[in-house]
Amino acid sequence: MSSWQVWALMSAGFAALTAIFAKIGVAHVNPDVATFVRTIVILVMLGAIVAATGQYRALFEASSRTYAFLVLSGLATGASWWCYFRALHVGDASRVAPIDKLSVVLVAIFGVAFLGEKLSAINWLGIAMIAAGAWFVTLRI
Repeated sequence: MSSWQVWALMSAGFAALTAIFAKIGVAHVNPDVATFVRTIVILVMLGAIVAATGQYRALFEASSRTYAFLVLSGLATGASWWCYFRALHVGDASRVAPIDKLSVVLVAIFGVAFLGEKLSAINWLGIAMIAAGAWFVTLRI
């Protein structure tokens, strides 16, 4: 497997744990407070990694365009987490997480529309299957 595939699989594993831990965590606390605590943990953890590896120098080398898009990404992440924790507070983790993962479908569409990425017919079939699978998981039969 390529390096990006290993990192992506690890991301999926940690995302799964995130859903389970978050569902337990929001059981007895307001979802906004839970999101705030999660954000602080991430800030401290990544701050320590950036400091320990000397990557903080890159903070002064990035362009204003880079920072503008990183700020927009941060705002989108914050909004996503806020919505996700609210959904977990009232819904089942096993049903909330698949709907959240419809972001995979949206990324494919946005990547094609805004980034000029190309997807083959088999790629679109996979995207359609992801969308269908997320919907099937939400059904109560």
